[in-house]
Amino acid sequence: NVVPMIARAVLELKEQLAAQRPNAGEAPKGAQARRGGTFATTDLNEFPEVHQFLDGFYMSRIGMRMLIGQHVALHDPPKESYIGLICTSLSPMEVARDAIADARSICMREYGDAPEVELFGQEDFTFAYVPGHLHQMLFELVKNSLRAVSDRYLDSNETPPPIRVVIAEGAEDVTIKVSDEGGGIRRSGLEKIWTYLYSTARSPLKDMDADSAGPVVLAGYGYGLPLSRLYARYFGGDLQVLSMENYGTDAYLHLNRLGVASEPLP
Repeated sequence: NVVPMIARAVLELKEQLAAQRPNAGEAPKGAQARRGGTFATTDLNEFPEVHQFLDGFYMSRIGMRMLIGQHVALHDPPKESYIGLICTSLSPMEVARDAIADARSICMREYGDAPEVELFGQEDFTFAYVPGHLHQMLFELVKNSLRAVSDRYLDSNETPPPIRVVIAEGAEDVTIKVSDEGGGIRRSGLEKIWTYLYSTARSPLKDMDADSAGPVVLAGYGYGLPLSRLYARYFGGDLQVLSMENYGTDAYLHLNRLGVASEPLP
């Protein structure tokens, strides 16, 4: 599995940088600290070229998997309402229900319970999209919200507030909002959520074998949001996250429904 393998490589890079870090008070400052000096930071924000490479690598991977899958699917027996991998009458409500069920199942396994998820939208609304891509993005967003709410109310006698998933049909986009009351994200930390291997949970990568595909866990890889944004951008959409510290987070998933976007390949 490519994603855990590359994630392990980036984790090893962070550990190597941490091992090279000198004692406090010895670190040079400024440009010398970032590039030319002896100080190596464990903050990968200091290495934007790493993130640019990974964005390009994963976007190319999404494109190649899409083209290969489309070619293979077109040679399979035809399926109603499908052109290859693309479902021409995809119901986002049905995909959202499947993604919510999968995410809550993992949350139940991790915490023994899972907050409720309320879904709002038109049942008869359909549009053309790749079901696997939409499921991947919604699964990650709901999974993040479930963990945030579960952690915040772990030691509380209060009933955790439900997570709200709203699907809205627009002329150009289909917008899906995932809202939670899980405490939100500090404004200083919003930029970090788009970096690879940034996670507030313990990473499961250290427990993996070299050839392992990696366990399906609630959190810890740090790849969920960056990859979900790439999936959205592949077809001309986008993913935005707005947060109120000490309250909750809203994630807006925009899906282009016009079919006029070109592949954003590097």
